[in-house]
Amino acid sequence: MTAPFVFALAGAAVFVISFHALIVQDHLLRKIVALNLMGSGVFLVIAGLARRAPGAEADPVPHALVITGIVVAVAATALAIALMLRLQGVTGRPELSAADRS
Repeated sequence: MTAPFVFALAGAAVFVISFHALIVQDHLLRKIVALNLMGSGVFLVIAGLARRAPGAEADPVPHALVITGIVVAVAATALAIALMLRLQGVTGRPELSAADRS
């Protein structure tokens, strides 16, 4: 088993565990953290599989995509936290109830 394959498996595992947490948790901050971890799992897979051949150097394009994705993830996280705080200010709780989901 090669190192890029291990990174890809670890990234897939992080993604699956975070997806489970996204579905199960009711608290919005925990959902935001789960979304961030899902993105980190995807970044790990992309960076781990950036090498096209076993002896070749890594392709710089996937690394540039990961760096761009990190910047976008930070901005999306800031927006999600601002929306969560606004919801908490209006409703008094940072959770979505069953009545809010429908």
